[in-house]
Formats: sequence, structure tokens, C-alpha cells
Amino acid sequence: MLALRNIKKYYTVGGTTTKALDGVSVSFRRQEFVAILGASGSGKTTLLNVIGGLDNYDSGDMIIDGKSTKDFKDGDWDAYRNNSIGFVFQSYNLISHLGIIENVELGMTLSGVSKEKKRQHATAALERVGLAEHMHKKPNQLSGGQMQRVAIARALANDPDILLCDEPTGALDTETSLQIMKLIKELSKEKLVIMVTHNPELAYDYANRIIEFSDGKITNDSNPYTEEIHDAKFKLKRTKMSFFTALKLSFNNLRTKKGRTLLTAFASSIGIISIGIVLSLSNGFQKQIDKTQTETLSKFPITISQITTDQTINQKNALGSDKGSYSNKKEITPKQSEQDKAQHVNHINQEYIDYIKKINPSLTNSIGYSRTVAMNILGDVNGDIKPISFSNATPNSGGSMESAMSSMTGIGISSFPTKLNNDSKDFLKENYNVIAGEYPTSATDIVLIVDRQNATNINALKNIGLNVKENEPLPFDDIVGKEFKLISNNTYYQKIPTGNFIPNTDYQKMYDNTGNTTIRVSGILRVKSSSSMNLLSPGFAYSNELTAKIVDENEQSDIVKAQRDSNKNVMNNESLDAQAKDNLLAYLGGTSIPSSILIYPNNFSDKEQILTYLDKYNKGKDKEDRILYTDLAGTMTQLTGGLMDAITYVLIAFAGISLVTSMIMIGIITYTSVLERTKEIGVLKALGARKKDITRVFDAETCILGIASGSLGVFIAYATTFPINSLLYKLTDLKNVAQLNPKHALILVIISTILTMIGGHIPARIAAKKDAAIALRAE
Repeated sequence: MLALRNIKKYYTVGGTTTKALDGVSVSFRRQEFVAILGASGSGKTTLLNVIGGLDNYDSGDMIIDGKSTKDFKDGDWDAYRNNSIGFVFQSYNLISHLGIIENVELGMTLSGVSKEKKRQHATAALERVGLAEHMHKKPNQLSGGQMQRVAIARALANDPDILLCDEPTGALDTETSLQIMKLIKELSKEKLVIMVTHNPELAYDYANRIIEFSDGKITNDSNPYTEEIHDAKFKLKRTKMSFFTALKLSFNNLRTKKGRTLLTAFASSIGIISIGIVLSLSNGFQKQIDKTQTETLSKFPITISQITTDQTINQKNALGSDKGSYSNKKEITPKQSEQDKAQHVNHINQEYIDYIKKINPSLTNSIGYSRTVAMNILGDVNGDIKPISFSNATPNSGGSMESAMSSMTGIGISSFPTKLNNDSKDFLKENYNVIAGEYPTSATDIVLIVDRQNATNINALKNIGLNVKENEPLPFDDIVGKEFKLISNNTYYQKIPTGNFIPNTDYQKMYDNTGNTTIRVSGILRVKSSSSMNLLSPGFAYSNELTAKIVDENEQSDIVKAQRDSNKNVMNNESLDAQAKDNLLAYLGGTSIPSSILIYPNNFSDKEQILTYLDKYNKGKDKEDRILYTDLAGTMTQLTGGLMDAITYVLIAFAGISLVTSMIMIGIITYTSVLERTKEIGVLKALGARKKDITRVFDAETCILGIASGSLGVFIAYATTFPINSLLYKLTDLKNVAQLNPKHALILVIISTILTMIGGHIPARIAAKKDAAIALRAE
């Protein structure tokens, strides 16, 4: 039962204001065909508004099955229209981008009816109105009468209590009008039918109750009905539309405008294309850099030397590097340079050596130990026994800066590591080819390293007694197989009556000593073309096992014992501080602690695990007790990686401007779509769609546009990488530089979708607030 009474409200219709239904009480029966006749449109539209609940208004006191609507909220009216009212409009108000059966299902879609049940009810409704064979067509394929039948089927599909017909035959010819009226008459046997018309003939021919209006007031009611006490509890079933349903509605709409949708997606994708190309180039160049670094740096050793640089010290303010005004003071300021401050002494001890030996063997090819121990070596130089050395320093220079730097960086070294175990790779065999002789087979075998043109350091040859000249060829046989004698400290040094030690000068006697160790040049080696580990300096190279052997032999020698017990140099009586004494003992072979440790990782990933292991040792220790390492490969990677990141961020920032432009454009396009689909909004609200449902429809549309524009942008960016790569190859010989990372592509699509939905959400909210009655009258 539906009852209206004591309604006091001003309604604006067609630009005029009329006071309607003032002090009137009207009730309706469940099964009744009521015709509303009005001399003006005000009465007709007002009753439609009131019963349909289309306007935001204070209803006064409208009773539905005993329940007052005085406190109804917007959501209650939405539910009421969806559950209780079936609308048949004069202009049909079918949604053109939906098929016939989808139009009929729309009310049930808002009710959350299952797909199978919707299709079943929609099919039954269309069969009842005689459109079974047309249910898979579009509205523009039907005649006016057929479209009105679709509107009736839509009104019936959700099984409403009231069928509200607004001039249902106003746009039809006479014959079709009669068919529609007969159908409506038949429906009135099951439901309350309220028809608003200006045609009195239709009213008197078909309706069993006629209410006449004049200037917004009831002038006559042919069969008034008195409201009875009704105890039924009226319940509202809330409407609901899932986002998936909204996506489907929006997709169908966009599908009818393929050209505009494609152009919109393309225009919106320009920002994505720009960022995609930037990321492709950045990703590709970074891969090229990483590949180069992997080939050249990945296996560079992690170096732990006794003297190193603390990389955490800020060197921007190094002595002499500051800027500013000049001082006029007549004085100087003593100051320690930042480089000196950054110098760190690693106190390497046996505990740390043992810690290094526990590194997981699967992470490193080998570990090398460099020692500053002196080699007491004698050689036969053209029949004359003389001291020789395996150094690259200028003869009689006493050492080289190159040697000091190599011990700190691990590059240009003369000592090669030996295998950790039988399963480890051999450093020399992995990285060097034998061009004469053979690989070393024992600790006393040394090799000569040459470059790709077979050149080697001339000083290395001169220091073993060869009389060579610059660029003068030397046969392999003059080098390979050459032997030298390693003399122990007790033989090489003699103690004099003063208690001091001096080198023995009877070289022939020392050379002939049977206790000597023979050192042999086993072969000449050249770096492989495929190797990234050309770390050995051209010249003679020996294994760290040889220096370890020298220490083992000399650690308990007389000169070493004497030096341990004295704070003076036992050879020249000079006073020594603690550091100088330690250095001299190391030189004499009095300590097994190496001057530097070289750890060779298998790859970048293994290197990171090794660094983590080394850092673990320093946890909880004071700064002076920490052991710092030099990771040359990591330092270079950070420099190049940071530069590439900075360039990428700047380019993305510029490309991002086009994304903002795209977002604004999407907002404009969505607002245009709102204007175009105003009548559709009215239909949806008349069928019970909530504000959030309307918002969801347009949000879904922008979501589809966002995904489409993002996907299109990513596709175009990917396609663009091919001509870019072709051009770069011609210019730089670099292959496949531009590479779009699939993760970046996915992120770009997500960003495009989010930004597009943000841009379209405000117009969507505007659409949701539109008044349904006004929206239905829009053209």
C-alpha cells in the first residue's frame, strides 16, 4: 500500500514554481490502474517526483506499507526506487551502448542479482513483451514501439510493486499505442500501475481509477481509496554495484566510441612513452656499464692492507681545496690534511688471518697474501755470481711507488694467489696462457708476465742480470729455465764482533751452499683475451707460497732473534720505534703476518656476501681496532651507478610533466563524458543507482582509459627501442642499449591508471551529484 498525505512542498518544473498537493491525502491499492490527468505539466511531474523519490525533498509524510519516509536518506530512496518502482518513460531512455538484454538487466545489476538469475529474469520479461527474437540487438535496431516494450520489460524485470508510466504512448503511433496500452492494462492485474498522461481517451479506456489535476491540485478522484491499517513491515534491500560491473558498463560505452577512445588513450600515453624511453635507455646503459664492470671489475680483489684509507672521512675540505677570501694575517696555521686524517692503520694479527681463512670457499676463487719479506737471491750473471731481485723498480733505486700502490689496490701485483683447495680454480690457468715453458708446479717456480705484444718491464730483466736494451728482442730460451738461488738469513747475514749483522759478500760461497733453495723460471705467460683479471704487473711473478716458505725458513734465524730483542737496527744501530721495528722484522722474515690480503670473489653477488662477512668482524669494535678494506670495483660501480641514476631522475622529472598534462586532459575528457551521458545518469539513478555507483561507473571508465593509455605507452616505448638501438649501434657500436625492464613497464601502467583515475574522479563526483529528474530531461 502506498499513501501520500499532508504534503507541503514547492516544486520547480519548467522554470515555474507551483504549490502542489497541499493538504491532500491520496492512497493506492496494490492492483490498480490509475491514470493521472493534468491540465499542466506541474501536477504530472510532481507526482512522478514524489512517488519515484527522484528529487531531494522533504516528503512531509509519505507512508509505504506502514512506514513513514520522513527520515529517508538518499540511500533509502535509491533502494526504494530499485526495489519498488518500475519506470516506463515517454522517451524510452534506453542506454544506447548496451544491448537490449543488458538494458533489461540493468536494474537487477544494481540489486546485485547473480548473472544467471539476471539473464533468466530478463529473458522472461522480454518474452512477455513479445521481444524474444530481438533480445540480442542494440536499441538503435528497434522501432519506437519495440523500444517502449524494452522499457516495459526493464521495468518488470526486477519485479517492482509499482509500475510508473510517464506518457508511455506519447512518442508512438496510434496502432503501437494501443498495443502498449493493452500490455500495461494486463500488467495492472498484478501490480499497481500509475500512468501520467494528457490523453483523457487513454485514461477512460484503460484505467479503473482516474485522478485529475489542475494547477497542481487534485480536482477529482474517480475511485478514491481510504487507507487501511497496515501492519506489514516494510524492508528496503540496498542496491549495490561492484567495480567489475562498473567496468563492464564503462567498457561497453567506450567500445561504441573506439576512435575517440584510441585517440584519448594515445594522447594520455605520451607521458608514459617519454618515461618508458628514458627508463629503457637508462636501464640499457646501466646494463652496459654493469656488463663492462662485470667483465673488468667483478673479480677484482678486495684488498686489506696494513695502511689504507678510511672512505668515511669527508675529503671535500682537503688541505688547499677550500674556497673563499684570502687571509691578510701575518701568520700561518698548521693543519693536518684530510688525506692524512683519512689514513687508517689496520692492525692485522693472527686472529684476523684465521677469520679470513674461514670465508666460505664457494664465494672466492682464492685468497692471496702479500709480504714485504726480502728475498736473498743470487744469480749467475755471465759467470759472475751477483745479488738479483724480482722487482720492477729501477736498479739500485730501493723500491717503487708502483709497488706500494699495488699492495693497496691489488692491481699490478707480483704475487699471485694459490688455490684454496683442489676444487678451487687455478688463478694463472684461468686468466693466463703459456706462450713458452709451462705453468708453475711448485712454490719455487716463478713466471714472466708479458702483455699482448709480448712486452715486459725492462727493469725486471735488468734486475736478474740480463744485459738488455729498449725494444731489443730477447729469445724465450734466454728466460725459460733460468735458475737462481734463494739464500737463508743465517747464510746471507754474518755476525761481526760488535754484535751487529752485515750481508755476506762472498757470493760464490753462498751460491754453492747445498742448503740453498733453487728458484726456476718455469714459463712465460700472457693474459687471455677473455680474461677480466689481468692483475699481474708485466715482470716476474711468484706465488705467495714462496714468500710463506721464506718466512718459515727465516722466522727463527739469528738476525731475526737478535732484532726481536733489540730496539735498534741490528745492522746499523739506528734507533727504531715500534712501527719501524715491526717493518724491519717483516723485511727480515720475522713475522708470518702478511702486509696485505687479497680476496678474489667469484662475482658481484659473492663479493657482497664477502663484504658482509668482513663487516661482521668490525661490529662492536672501536675505530682504531677495525680492519678496513678497499673495494675498488665497488667504488667505481657506485660512481657510475650514481651518475646514471642522477641523469635518469632528471629526465624522468621532465617527462613527468607530460604525465600531469595527461591527468588534466583525462579530467576534461571525463567531464565531457559526464555531459554526454547525463541522461544515462538519470536512468541509472531512476533505477536505484547510488551516488557511489555513479562515481564508480566513471571511475571505472577512467581506470580502463588509464590501463589502455599505460599499455599503449609501454608498447610504443618498447617499439621505439628498436630504431633507437639501430641508431645507437651505428653511432657507438653498442648493441641493444635501450631495454625496457618488464617491471618498469608494469609500474608505468599502474602509475598511468592511478593518475588517470585521480584526474577523472572529480568529474565522476560531479556526475554522482546530478539530480535524476533534471538529468532525465537533458538532451
